[in-house]
Amino acid sequence: MSAAARREQFAAQARSERPDLALLCLLMAAEGDPELDERAMDWAQIELDRLAGMLPYGLRGGRAWASAVTELLGARLGFHGTPADYDRLSSSLLHEVLRRRRGLPILLSVVWLEVARRAGAPVYGLGLPGHFVVGFGDPEEGVVVDPFAGGASLGAGPAELAQGGPRTPASTLDIVLRILNNIRAWAATRPEQSGVALWALELSLLLPSHPASLRYERARLLVERGSFREGAAELDAYAEVVDAVDAGAAARIRGEAASARALLN
Repeated sequence: MSAAARREQFAAQARSERPDLALLCLLMAAEGDPELDERAMDWAQIELDRLAGMLPYGLRGGRAWASAVTELLGARLGFHGTPADYDRLSSSLLHEVLRRRRGLPILLSVVWLEVARRAGAPVYGLGLPGHFVVGFGDPEEGVVVDPFAGGASLGAGPAELAQGGPRTPASTLDIVLRILNNIRAWAATRPEQSGVALWALELSLLLPSHPASLRYERARLLVERGSFREGAAELDAYAEVVDAVDAGAAARIRGEAASARALLN
């Protein structure tokens, strides 16, 4: 599958009635790992199915499901995270997390979510400030585990974890955008990885809902990477959007576009 075809599939899946979280994560991962072909993506889906098939039948209630999934993934199979995982792009790529059994909190949570859902568990993701965890059962039950810590129980409900207010379970697209934001943050501290930042931005812009400021960020990144003409055109287009709410900001952005075009001379 070509890169263009993968992006078309990503955009279509993101706009579908029930987006497939695992597929979206694998299409993201293919941007970061050119060796991730369709066969490898199939392996990842099959592995999630295999893990789900290892869970016991007939479980009832959030606590029973949380215990079973954590015993399998955390205790028996050793899925967890370490501080060193924050330094690796592979910690944000689902197939690598399945292979290494290491990753960032949100990718480990994706594994917990996808395995549990395939087995029929009532499960949801929960985004917290600087962290991501998984809940089982009714959110009011407060059965929440931390996949980064091997599935350790947090012993508190979403309201307590949110430090001041209840949290709504994260949607599939919330999770995808947060993963892309993590990848952009990883690349931002590594100037040599500007290409990674660019594809993460471009996938973010394919989501049906995203911050408009990402267009500006992409335009500036294009200029930084030497694509002066394309970056200037993007800056001008973004200035048109901004002009309706902030004429001064729009003028400054047009000035940036002019500066970018001047670099062509």
